[in-house]
Amino acid sequence: MQSILRAKGSCSVLDLGGTEKYWDIGSEFIEGNADRLHFTLVNTDPIDVKKTHLFKAIEGSATDPNLLQGQHFDFVHSNSVVEHVGQFADMKLFAANVQRLGERYYVQTPNYWFPYEPHFRFVGFQYLPERLRIEMLHRLKLGFFSRQRDWNDAAWLVRHHRLLSAAQMKKLLPDAEIKFEKFLFFNKSIIAVR
Repeated sequence: MQSILRAKGSCSVLDLGGTEKYWDIGSEFIEGNADRLHFTLVNTDPIDVKKTHLFKAIEGSATDPNLLQGQHFDFVHSNSVVEHVGQFADMKLFAANVQRLGERYYVQTPNYWFPYEPHFRFVGFQYLPERLRIEMLHRLKLGFFSRQRDWNDAAWLVRHHRLLSAAQMKKLLPDAEIKFEKFLFFNKSIIAVR
């Protein structure tokens, strides 16, 4: 954002799946540039924003090909969202929107090959057959999720937590530079930047 502000004097940011609270990480910078920054937050559920001079919230899907039709943003940001949008075909729709809507972008997702699955908080969970993962969640509390008494609810949760590899991320966003967030010697998260 800083380089965009230097070059253009202002910066419009589209955050796919983000919240106002997330941006507290840079609150000093954001408040110091409040007259030059504007954030649009897109979520499938409605959210309220407090700092309406900085943030606008829109209810919508980041996979909708008609999302924000005719609009363009200086920067598209998405942190740990692409793995929740559904099948790989849905991820392609998400990626197409990222590329269409932003001059520059930053898309982060947990790495499939990092051994600890961050949502279910279970080592190697993502490597197990889908049916076994569903059955485990149907019988056990795992990570952020209570035991799912309904098998279909467990299936929905498992199917909406699909970690990506770096190769898959590159396939989704071929014009991106792929970087990694490290934990010890492991690539914990994948970051696609343009």
